[in-house]
Amino acid sequence: MDEQPFGVRVPARVLPAPRSISADARAALDRLVDPDGMPVNAKHPMPAPEDREAWVLIKTAVDAHYAASIKGLAGTLRASVETVQVGDTVVHVATPETNTATGGAYLDLHGGALVFGGGEACRVGAQMQADLHGVRCYGVDYRTPPEHPYPAALDDTLAAYVHVLERHAPSSVFVGGRSAGGNLAVAMLLRARDQGLPMPAGMVLLSPEVDLTESGDSFEVNRLVDLMLPLPLRSANLLYADGADLSDPDLSPLFGDLTGLPPTLLQSGTRDLFLSNTVRMHRALRRAGVPAELHVFEAMPHGGFLGGTPEDLELSGELARFVRTCLRGG
Repeated sequence: MDEQPFGVRVPARVLPAPRSISADARAALDRLVDPDGMPVNAKHPMPAPEDREAWVLIKTAVDAHYAASIKGLAGTLRASVETVQVGDTVVHVATPETNTATGGAYLDLHGGALVFGGGEACRVGAQMQADLHGVRCYGVDYRTPPEHPYPAALDDTLAAYVHVLERHAPSSVFVGGRSAGGNLAVAMLLRARDQGLPMPAGMVLLSPEVDLTESGDSFEVNRLVDLMLPLPLRSANLLYADGADLSDPDLSPLFGDLTGLPPTLLQSGTRDLFLSNTVRMHRALRRAGVPAELHVFEAMPHGGFLGGTPEDLELSGELARFVRTCLRGG
């Protein structure tokens, strides 16, 4: 990394949860800070990329934590779900009680730094999207490192997209990705376009991890300010890349030719470590002639306020509105 000859020296200060957000959102932020004012999540640094054994252990622990954190949702979800094998990957197919967009399909790509978030969390995530959008949701449980580095996840995501296109008209298909899933959503559609496959009706990118080089401004400005993702993911990015160039559009689709991608909604927050990823992607899509709308929420960290706050519910409403509009052809 190039040395910076000059920068802004910021004095030490405390950043309280602002009064401009809901009381529920403020409480969510307060729960993520220890008594010394440090982000709780900053206490869990990632292993070095070459320490594969440590990565296996931490992946097992994180996925178990994800599964436990969503266990309470089981009784609130209405969509049925079955698990199928598509090539080398597992896909969780969730069917809503009421299909509000007949023939519609949502390809859901989970987050988790391109390493975590598979298994039960992916399965429940598919049910959540099916309930929210009223369409059949395909949650791609893509393979992850250290056992399966790049390009396994991208190959799996494309195979799942082909699987969906064989069962649904492109105009009835939607692609959505959160964080790492946003990376795969864009990279996969660029590969699909180059292979002559049709584009879906639209795409949702929630705080997408589209620049694995982490060159954006918010990687410094929001470091330790983002209480959900307080530290950069350089080690995980290198683990995923497995020696490939992080700036390659297959790994950092922000740097690709975005021409021809479908209408896109992007979301971030002013305290999101990936804010720069999101706003730069929005501008890049606009420059490429892709209709794109950007929603930045006040004081929201990466991934939102843990669900249930007015801000989280407002975001869900925006997502449902955008998907519904795209599937109806505008």
